[in-house]
Amino acid sequence: MVVKGVKNKKQKTIKKHKNMNALRNKVQLIGNLGMDPEIKTLDSGKKLAKMSIATNESYKNAKGEVVKETQWHNLIAWGKTADIIEKYLKKGTEVAVEGKLLNRNYTDKEGLKRFVTEIQINELLMLGGKEK
Repeated sequence: MVVKGVKNKKQKTIKKHKNMNALRNKVQLIGNLGMDPEIKTLDSGKKLAKMSIATNESYKNAKGEVVKETQWHNLIAWGKTADIIEKYLKKGTEVAVEGKLLNRNYTDKEGLKRFVTEIQINELLMLGGKEK
């Protein structure tokens, strides 16, 4: 539902969506797993799945040449989603995911501070056909 627009200095109407709060930290991606998922079971019994997916896009540059770019995304999932990932996903599987961005940092063995951006999966859809 669109609510009443607000005019800015250039008198353009800026429309606001009533449920914008639901979109504040939402990521949707379709890609292929770049590795078999890494599964960890914590002392509490809770399961964690870690994996990466590649998303591809192509465009034509100024010279008219087709340029293909691949972006890699780190994903994590907990609980039942991690169970499904462990059971059904492997390197090369095409998936659609929805989740939220998480940023964290840690200090590595050399004492350097490292920064990591991950997507915590809330929804997972396995794409492609059945394996033969």
